[in-house]
Amino acid sequence: MTMNRHDATKQFHSGDDQLADLIDDAQPVELPTPDTDVPMVSRSVRLPLDTYERVRAAADARGIGVTTLMRQWIEAGLADLDDSATVSLADVRRALASLAQPTAA
Repeated sequence: MTMNRHDATKQFHSGDDQLADLIDDAQPVELPTPDTDVPMVSRSVRLPLDTYERVRAAADARGIGVTTLMRQWIEAGLADLDDSATVSLADVRRALASLAQPTAA
């Protein structure tokens, strides 16, 4: 038996055992394996829509998820505060390429 959200809420508030029976009859669900052994904390961040869309486009261009990109940016910002450096390989290559080009006299 399946139940939509409205019906489930109604059943819950009525105190009927139908919802409990539905939960008892449910099949076990396999949870996805976390992609890291590091404990993670979830935080909500409110962003203007245009900012979020820019972040999403940047993440899509890199082939990664939005939260992964945001985590990378936060880690890079924190590394900068600690005087340690976290830079992308593309940035390093651009910097080296600009050093290799002769400057106009």
